[in-house]
Amino acid sequence: MLIIWAVVPTCLPTVRRRCHACPSQRLRASGKFRVNANHKLLDVWLLVLCSACGETAKLTVLERMTVRSIPPELLDRLHANDPGLIAELLQDPAVQHQNRLALDWTDAWRLDTGGSDHLDLDVIDVAVRNAARIPVRPTRLIAEGCGVSRGEVDRLIAEGKIVSAFRLSGKLTGDFTFTLKR
Repeated sequence: MLIIWAVVPTCLPTVRRRCHACPSQRLRASGKFRVNANHKLLDVWLLVLCSACGETAKLTVLERMTVRSIPPELLDRLHANDPGLIAELLQDPAVQHQNRLALDWTDAWRLDTGGSDHLDLDVIDVAVRNAARIPVRPTRLIAEGCGVSRGEVDRLIAEGKIVSAFRLSGKLTGDFTFTLKR
């Protein structure tokens, strides 16, 4: 029996980048874009606020783009300060690289197991779907979903009672599957 678990974001992650006004390393999205026109060229920034001092910083989204090269629906979403677009852009590797930032997903996600009915079965096949490329430890998810400690999960992996085609140590950002044999 295949059971599907989902790693779901509950809020926007914290942006890890140094504030230009104080020594803080944590910024949060303000929920607003700034679109600046210079003749026929547009610059677009995502505004973030320092968690310590509240100073505003700009993350570059688009730089010196002609108006015609930007899809109209994207421009509408930028002008409307679309929260979904903010989440998409924060997770975009190109935006992260260009702005030299990392995301901190601490306390910004939850595991949805769909209930605990499956815990009584002898063999459980679980597919874990990661909705937003959140880096999570598979052993932590298995422990949380099955209601056991991480040490118990490590013991079950060592005994071969939890098997997966994926490496369960470290962190994963994508989907994975595993089988639990009791």
